[in-house]
Amino acid sequence: MVPPVPAPSPGSSHSDTPVLQSKDAGEGSGVALKKQIGLVSACGIIVGNIIGSGIFVSPKGVLENASSVGMAIIVWVTTGIITAIGALCYAELGVTIPKSGGDYSYVKDIFGGLAGFLRLWIAVLVIYPTNQAVIALTFSNYILQPFFPSCFPPEGGLRLLAAGCLLLLTWVNCYSVRWATCVQDIFTAGKLLALGLIIIMGVVQICKGHYYWLEPAHAFETFRDYDVGLIALSFLQGSFAYGGWNFLNYVTEELVDPYRNLPCAIFISIPVVTFVYVFANVAYVTAMSPQELLASNAVAVTFGEKLLGVMSWIMPISVALSTFGGVNGSLFTSSRLFFAGAREGQLPCLLAMIHITRCTPIPALVFTLISTLLMLCTSDIYTLINYVGFINYLFYGVTVAGQIVLRIKQPDIYRPIKVSLLWPVIYLLFWAFLLVFSLYSEPVVCGIGLAIMMTGVPVYFLGVYWENKPQCFHIIIGKMTHLCQKLCLVVYPDMVKNPVPNPQKKDQNKEDDKSPQMNA
Repeated sequence: MVPPVPAPSPGSSHSDTPVLQSKDAGEGSGVALKKQIGLVSACGIIVGNIIGSGIFVSPKGVLENASSVGMAIIVWVTTGIITAIGALCYAELGVTIPKSGGDYSYVKDIFGGLAGFLRLWIAVLVIYPTNQAVIALTFSNYILQPFFPSCFPPEGGLRLLAAGCLLLLTWVNCYSVRWATCVQDIFTAGKLLALGLIIIMGVVQICKGHYYWLEPAHAFETFRDYDVGLIALSFLQGSFAYGGWNFLNYVTEELVDPYRNLPCAIFISIPVVTFVYVFANVAYVTAMSPQELLASNAVAVTFGEKLLGVMSWIMPISVALSTFGGVNGSLFTSSRLFFAGAREGQLPCLLAMIHITRCTPIPALVFTLISTLLMLCTSDIYTLINYVGFINYLFYGVTVAGQIVLRIKQPDIYRPIKVSLLWPVIYLLFWAFLLVFSLYSEPVVCGIGLAIMMTGVPVYFLGVYWENKPQCFHIIIGKMTHLCQKLCLVVYPDMVKNPVPNPQKKDQNKEDDKSPQMNA
């Protein structure tokens, strides 16, 4: 039987709770998250989370607002460079604050508990459940579409298959971290092969002389007048297309040699994605005019129908595989965010527990699954995404600003990677430009997004800041936690103290490693 563990006080870290021992862990060792994510899997997480269905289905958003093929390509290249700069800043933060949870952990440590909780709140409430639900629905749509060639698949069937996809991948993630990363690696390789096929076909088209829309005289031929506001919107949509570049920071504690593999994975993955995005869009315009591309609801499918003939079925299958891998990657990383929030005392303590033998955060994964399934039952998923997309982008800038604040507040902290402050400044200037434009162009949408985020303020003060809750509350929560512990066979993980290998304090770290775990 798993003995009950008293719930930690609000705002405390679960690293201060007693550690329950696993039977098959070595003598004197506690249950902990295993470091099983190598460099290849790390690259798979970044690439797999960035490349979803968008580049296959609707890259037309950037083209439509850029007003010409040439300007659209410039937007894709520029947003790729800005994403690389942001990822560079996150790489420094990731090895300076080597904790899972990504930007949530950085914002909380730098700006305090309320700021961190608001980031966590909007992610738990809307961002990840809606994104995962939409990706799963896209997967089910492309799987069922061949069975309904003359009409749309039934809504109930789409949601049922999406739920099945979520259940299967949640089980895989609960069963084994290695299985989950293998799924991610395989499906990331599959989507890269599909995009590689598109790029190769584009090169063949160019060799055949089909490059009319790539010639400078025609590339900047506008199908509508250039407008600063529309171009800014194209940059915003291009930035959203690169979303997911920061997901590896959510699983820092499970990386093998994070001080090497975290930055290496970022430096490899972001250029690969930028290359793929740019040249896939170049390939599209070798087979379709801008007007045809804008009229298509599934660009890659239309592209395949034009050039692949009887093999055109490859494209919808590629989209389905891409979205399946996207669901897996999102479940894997978002569950670690909820795990980190619970460990910091800002979510129910049960979510910070892991299985005693498999060392997977089963409660956090089940919580992620339930919240996503609830989103599948709503009819306003896409509306919610529009409202909180602005908030998600807002916290990217807040996190990068935190890098500068940390340099000022703690200039002597050990930093395995230290980038020039010029890079966060460049990122913040671009970020501020897009943020101001978003507020100007869609004030109501941004205002509703801010209002949804601010609902977390009273929740924070009632649930986290207020320490003297009634004793009966703690008793009820403790009994529920104990029951779920027994059902899921989970315990608090063993936390390693002083994880940063500061050479100046090597001897002190050695002594700390030998010290016993602190008890509550």
